[in-house]
Amino acid sequence: MYSFTEENYLKTIYHLSQQKHPESVTTNAIAELLQTKAASVTDMLKKLSDKKLISYVKYQGVNLTEKGRKVAIGTVRKHRLWEVFLFDKLKFGWDEVHEVAEQLEHIQSDNLIEKLDAFLNYPTVDPHGDPIPRKDGTIKNQKLTPLVECKKNTQVVMSGVKEHSVSFLQHLNKMELSLGKKIKIHEVHEFDRSMVLMVDKGTKILVSNEVAKNILVSEV
Repeated sequence: MYSFTEENYLKTIYHLSQQKHPESVTTNAIAELLQTKAASVTDMLKKLSDKKLISYVKYQGVNLTEKGRKVAIGTVRKHRLWEVFLFDKLKFGWDEVHEVAEQLEHIQSDNLIEKLDAFLNYPTVDPHGDPIPRKDGTIKNQKLTPLVECKKNTQVVMSGVKEHSVSFLQHLNKMELSLGKKIKIHEVHEFDRSMVLMVDKGTKILVSNEVAKNILVSEV
């Protein structure tokens, strides 16, 4: 058994290693994401290192051990399954599920999680399009492309988001952009690289370059 804090640190290190730090994760990066002091991070890293959950050398960064990776991925699996449950079954908005799932992810019953997975019919992605790790810890990643990289007249399906903040998801809600929407790139403005999208063969909407960077799409 591990504490909530230990699981959160391992999950944070895992996410950072996947996103920005493929070789090793820095103390400052962890502190920034967890919004805490670097000194507090250092203290926790020493504890995690003593438990053989991470490989940590001061000033050189952090890597998960196989043991630590297993705990981190297990926490991610629980988090994303709970998000699916909240979104699909309890009708929470995709901008609401993260905070509640942060609490539910620390439930330790493996039996509950396997029954939850079966109840949800073994989903492969969460409400934000992120892949859900399988029971054995393997992850099947989709090949998704940032919308900003698509050219005029390309037809795609909105399949994920890079930005998970509440404000960003609510911004997409206002534009009625959600996973599964079929999009055609109607126009790309040369000046600021903003885009005019035709959504579901109907409404045309203008999205900024910043929004286009954070929407992930797949081929139709």
